[in-house]
Amino acid sequence: MWYECNNNWHYFGMHGFWWLFWIIALIVIFLVLKPYLINKKEKDSSLEILRRKYASGNISTEEYEERKRILENE
Repeated sequence: MWYECNNNWHYFGMHGFWWLFWIIALIVIFLVLKPYLINKKEKDSSLEILRRKYASGNISTEEYEERKRILENE
């Protein structure tokens, strides 16, 4: 068993390598997905504001449809 012998530090080294690998992998995945998630959140909030303006009667149906089409294409 590896824990009984003090000369087998290579097990710890490989274990540490995998911890480091997964931490770096998760950070990279987060950094790649972050801009997409932020963009989607901003777009959703813009559509929500547009829906509120339409529901309150501040804009016409034609203007609502045009702005909605523009926001969805971004």
